[in-house]
Amino acid sequence: MNQAKLLRFGFENVFQTCNISTADWEDVGKRLGFIRQQLLTTELDIYASGDIPEELQPLDAGFIRLPDRILAEYDSSRSASELGRILDASRRLSEQVDRVVVLGIGGSYMGAKALMDACTEPYFNERSRADRGGRPRVYFAGNGVDNDRVQGLLDLLRKPQRDDDARWGLVVISKSGGTLETAVAFRQFFNALRDSVSSENELSRLIVPITGKEGKLAKLADEIGCQARFEVPDGVGGRFSVLSAVGLFPAALMGLDIVALLRGAWMFNSHFEHAPFGNNPVLDYVAVNHLLEVKSGLDIRVLSVWNDALEACGLWYDQLLSESLGKRQKGATPYTAVNTRDLHSRAQQHQQGKNNKVFNNLVVDSWRYDPLSVGSLPWNHDALEHFNDFDLPIIMQAAIDGTNEALREDGRPTTTISLPVADENSLGQLFQMMMLATVVEGRLLGINPYGQPGVEKYKKNMLKILNERAKTGVVHVN
Repeated sequence: MNQAKLLRFGFENVFQTCNISTADWEDVGKRLGFIRQQLLTTELDIYASGDIPEELQPLDAGFIRLPDRILAEYDSSRSASELGRILDASRRLSEQVDRVVVLGIGGSYMGAKALMDACTEPYFNERSRADRGGRPRVYFAGNGVDNDRVQGLLDLLRKPQRDDDARWGLVVISKSGGTLETAVAFRQFFNALRDSVSSENELSRLIVPITGKEGKLAKLADEIGCQARFEVPDGVGGRFSVLSAVGLFPAALMGLDIVALLRGAWMFNSHFEHAPFGNNPVLDYVAVNHLLEVKSGLDIRVLSVWNDALEACGLWYDQLLSESLGKRQKGATPYTAVNTRDLHSRAQQHQQGKNNKVFNNLVVDSWRYDPLSVGSLPWNHDALEHFNDFDLPIIMQAAIDGTNEALREDGRPTTTISLPVADENSLGQLFQMMMLATVVEGRLLGINPYGQPGVEKYKKNMLKILNERAKTGVVHVN
């Protein structure tokens, strides 16, 4: 088997457009080297001890060695390991149903959605079961309270187009079980699923909870008697949980190679630990973006995705960065652009609007399908006849190069994260890179990258308003 390639981070264009001095670069490199050392020794030792001082709480550093631990357990115990049980339970559920609804919000679903979009065949749910490798269609809900969206999915499940569409199952992901959006959706989809089966025993086989050891959802799973369930590990926050059962079980349902996913993260951990500054994507990514923010005021980070299937990866990263670093009036603002689509809505602003952005490109070196040529027509009304033999990857590369050149000419810095291919190993690397980079940057800024106190405020306010309405009997929108 060929050795998987590591992703790369290129940032040469930055020095052509911004005034980052050698002294600045060397200074931040020394600081980041120290932070890496602290992260991989002191913080992990404190985390492992369980005796976490007040000034470090919360310390959800469990994600760092999680891929290593899961793989080691799988290598030694196979079917009895967590990974072995995930593979077995996903296979059994796949054999019983043709549709699965994954309920979750934020980190409880965004990683799984990113994996589905990036690593399954395009239009996965529209393909026949045979073309899906015998795997069920996968839908996501519980990530909002959009009435029509929920009703539409319930209607689809209740009115199957074919007999083999009739059976479906639920995966519900919530560490506490108390997140309102997901809890509400669980009631609605649980009742619909119960109406579609013939016995409580059958129902218990079709619901797979992924939750904490204790909490509302854990208790509910006991009441239902769910025959398969998995834990969100202690010390792994929601937005850092993609390489736990939170992301692994839905990915296994889709038929993805979750061993390769974890091996990608494991590979990247080793590279992060040993590679020097200047050849270390985590340290270099943090250094470049941090210096551009503090030296040039570029506090908006555009992740320019040059592959439609990676849009959900960008949205996953948006949440990761926003919740981790958006504290104490600090932290850059991320947003994802999908090109060339968004060049026709954003390029004008990016080129000549306020110069407060850095453009981090996310590209793939190799495409999954054979290159598709432009082709010919009996007419040349579009004046493209001399491009007949060009293929779409060539046109895409011209768009990437042309956009970078235009941005550089206007003094707008660009970097490039290059994935070898959009597959499980590369995604494992990308997830681990971005999670490590976010924690490293948090420490550089003096911000605890774990926890999300601002999010908790909206939750409390929403529940307060709903409780007030319940007391007055106003339960419908007028």
